[in-house]
Amino acid sequence: MKKIKYAFLAAGCCMAILSFSFKEDLFLVSKNLDIFASLYKEININYVDYTNAPQLMKTGIDAMLDSLDPYTEYVPESEIEDYKLKYVSTQYGGIGASTVLIAGKLFVNEVSEGYPANKGEVKAGDQIVKINGVEVKGKERAEISQLLRGPKGTPVDLVLFREGKELQKKIIREEIKQPNVSYSGMVGDGVGYIKLDKFLENSGQEVKDALLNINKENPKGIILDLRNNGGGILQEAVKIVNLFVQKDQLIVTQKGKNIEKTIAYKTQYPPVALDVPLVVLVNANSASASEIVAGSLQDLDRAIVVGQRSYGKGLVQQTFNLPYNSLVKVTVAKYYTPSGRCIQKLDYTHKNADGVAERFADSTMMMFQTKAGRNVYSGNGIYPDVVVVVNTDKLSPVTISMISKNLFFNYANQYRKTNPKLESAKTFQLSDADYTAFVNTLADKDLTYQSKTERLLSDLRQEAEKENKSAEVKADLENLKYKLTISKKTDVATHKSEIKRVLETQIVSRYFYERGRIEQSFQYDKELMAAKALFGNQPQMLAILKGDGNYKVIGKPIKETASLD
Repeated sequence: MKKIKYAFLAAGCCMAILSFSFKEDLFLVSKNLDIFASLYKEININYVDYTNAPQLMKTGIDAMLDSLDPYTEYVPESEIEDYKLKYVSTQYGGIGASTVLIAGKLFVNEVSEGYPANKGEVKAGDQIVKINGVEVKGKERAEISQLLRGPKGTPVDLVLFREGKELQKKIIREEIKQPNVSYSGMVGDGVGYIKLDKFLENSGQEVKDALLNINKENPKGIILDLRNNGGGILQEAVKIVNLFVQKDQLIVTQKGKNIEKTIAYKTQYPPVALDVPLVVLVNANSASASEIVAGSLQDLDRAIVVGQRSYGKGLVQQTFNLPYNSLVKVTVAKYYTPSGRCIQKLDYTHKNADGVAERFADSTMMMFQTKAGRNVYSGNGIYPDVVVVVNTDKLSPVTISMISKNLFFNYANQYRKTNPKLESAKTFQLSDADYTAFVNTLADKDLTYQSKTERLLSDLRQEAEKENKSAEVKADLENLKYKLTISKKTDVATHKSEIKRVLETQIVSRYFYERGRIEQSFQYDKELMAAKALFGNQPQMLAILKGDGNYKVIGKPIKETASLD
């Protein structure tokens, strides 16, 4: 009885301490709100110059939130619609065309198959002169979007220029849906493939629909591609995992300071594809909900993860409504995969002297085990079972220059005019003759750019001048500059494969839209090839899932790169 009595006393003390702490927190919040409100009032009334009150408030809010993590953000009323389109809904009223500004002129960059612009025979390369009688010259991108978007069923009158002729088009807006699943189908060798770009509304149902169609083909394996998927709604991630695992399985647990934010999510329905072999593709840009899906399927030994280490977000956000139709998105919890690991990479609580969040120390990483006893680790994202080394370098300066000057865009439009038909997106490649023809169009184009070596040479010249050594090294620097100038003339040959791939992407989209662009990329996709090879090697798949063959590396050893945050 004494033990029980002491237990109740201890529990009572803990509750009292928590109650006191909570009341103290509320007092501090109330106190600081009074100080902030008074300060804001006095500045706006008494500051010597005119102040923009809304902007001043937003600056203060943004500065406060910047001290936390990059995912906690304030959204004013003016940005609510863009926020919903980015984080919640995939639908808006419009015509289904993207635009690009070139030398102050507005051009159609791409049209979406099956939507109003496509039905109205608007084509990539058309110049838009007027939208509903409004001249677009000099308009900002936001103004142009507002002119093109509107309620479903309303008309948009366009005045276009195409090949020197003026065209008038009346396009009726429709509900434009940007699907979460941008591609699904069979990719050869009896393998099904689903490319999931985001986890917004209805993404779980979209993956289910794609999976049901693929199941009709009796696939020997399925690839779920989460590369470059920055995440979205946590509950949608749980629904997607549920398609591949049994009901009542723990998928993810979120834990927050507020006890109400600690929630365990389990699967709720029978699976759709319980036994078919599964590979999940991830890379350094796979984050948030993508990591929940990849991490839980890895922990449950239901899938083999292929690619590169994921982003390492590990945090859950929730939105709260604020006065005057604004809102705040707050990080409320960390999430944990079924094995119990948190894969958060950066420590936002303890930033360095410059206010930059750094990686958690390796010494803080902990080992956990999957359902079958494989070793997995917390921190630094989801590490793949099969690492595929890819070239993650940025595009070369010559390619960037061509993109910025819209040379690929213009050539793709010309190619479409002179080649009315393209046989297949899956096999399309530019021939050497085609590439030479493209290079010949560059003769009168301004391709001015500064290579990385030239930037370093410029820095070296400045340092030499600071140290009064420019006279001593002048001849050497001039000689090196001359050699670099000669070298730049061969850049279109040196970077031929890179330039070709960018150009092929532009060209194939003129014929087969986004689906064709994805299909055309398969022939260069090292991760996809590695995943398909696994399905042809069942002993290796089983060895990985048993823990005998995990962390296989395809290609050269990976060198860890700096954080993407």
